[in-house]
Amino acid sequence: MRIAALAGGVGGTKLAQGLARLLQPGDLTIIVNTADDFEHLGLHISPDLDTVCYTLAGISSRETGWGRSNESWNAMDALQQLGGPTWFRLGDRDLATHLERTRRLRQGKPLSQVVREFCGTWGIKQVILPMTDANVATILQTDEGDLEFQEYFVHRQCRPRVRGFEFRGVSSALPAPGVLDALSSADAIIICPSNPWVSIAPILAVPGIQSLVAARKAIAVSPIIGGRALRGPAAKMYSEMGLEPSALAVAARYQDVVGGFVIDSHDADLEVLIRRLGMQTLVCNTIMPTLQDRRRLARDVLDFLRADWT
Repeated sequence: MRIAALAGGVGGTKLAQGLARLLQPGDLTIIVNTADDFEHLGLHISPDLDTVCYTLAGISSRETGWGRSNESWNAMDALQQLGGPTWFRLGDRDLATHLERTRRLRQGKPLSQVVREFCGTWGIKQVILPMTDANVATILQTDEGDLEFQEYFVHRQCRPRVRGFEFRGVSSALPAPGVLDALSSADAIIICPSNPWVSIAPILAVPGIQSLVAARKAIAVSPIIGGRALRGPAAKMYSEMGLEPSALAVAARYQDVVGGFVIDSHDADLEVLIRRLGMQTLVCNTIMPTLQDRRRLARDVLDFLRADWT
């Protein structure tokens, strides 16, 4: 079964890892949000891409879910002594990734090529694609003004109240090479349990992607369980946008994009309401603290996709 998965952040990466453990490498393509990318210390930082790549390569930090394992922080310590900006912490191993990515981009290589080369070095057999090679930036409209995502998420620790979102540059962006082919040739598409507002919405906003996803057999997995997000500010964003944070609210956001929706057992009472949106549903345990849990959810999701929805 050929799968194209849309992912961003730690939650989405966990399911992507589970899928990678069950599917043949050539049967899984992961399309990753790059609207979180930004320049820091003169370097091109790709947080979501790196989280996916490090995890599938088996070199990510088990403690945080992002960054490298066996990390050291000598560069940040020295930078702090010099009075430099250390609010976005880059470990020494992680810093090497950003240095080399930036060097290759300045040579004129597109981001998708750099990702492919890095995956080859790290032994990743699955196809990992940025959503676009163009520069797209998530801008949060807040009560403290417009903020780039990492400024909001890391530097200000999600404290400002969110009023809206802009994906700057997305209207003129093209899907990265291979993205549309992966979506059109997949047997099914999975929207991983990533933040709908800032991880999945930018991918769907790239011209040509949402219409293609909507035309295929596609499902989404809710990142909100029992009214809260296990990680990140998704539930906070729903509340500040005037919406009750719930799996039902996530389903409503995706109802024109996917035909199936996966919710956690804690939200079983919402299944009837979600079905009224015209979606098929799967209720199961979607919490994934361990690799075994990620494989289990991936298996449940794949079985759901193999079922006859007619």
